[in-house]
Amino acid sequence: MPNKKLKTFLDENMVKYVTINHSKAYTAQEIVASLHIKGKKFAKTVMLNVDGQMAMAVLPASYRVNLLKLRDTLHAEDIELAEEQNFKDIFPGCEIGAMPPFGNLYNLPVYVAASLVADEDIYFNAGTHTELVKMRYNDYETLVEPEVVRFSYKPN
Repeated sequence: MPNKKLKTFLDENMVKYVTINHSKAYTAQEIVASLHIKGKKFAKTVMLNVDGQMAMAVLPASYRVNLLKLRDTLHAEDIELAEEQNFKDIFPGCEIGAMPPFGNLYNLPVYVAASLVADEDIYFNAGTHTELVKMRYNDYETLVEPEVVRFSYKPN
């Protein structure tokens, strides 16, 4: 079952979603490989420190964050990857590294890579290293209201 907070939020908003169980995996690449999901359909969550504030970047599993581009887009002074110790307590009920891309549930800004928007469905961690949620991207965007920006790139 997805993280209780996430499940309650999705159910209260009457969103259709599917839960998918999988063998334990810690990286987005491991998950997409084991489930044969295209990397561009799996939304991975990367925690950032933007001018001293925690934020969530959501992008396809097969992409990486371009911190300089994101900093310029957000007109931020400083942006860096957040250290686990600085965000582990923000997501009660979630395993570290498996938090769902719903920053709105945790009072965090969410920046979604424009490269993720094109697909009809997205997959993402449901709060554990053994479970995913699949839902329509449009429903995700309606519920989370992320800022869609260009900050990701696909490595060669």
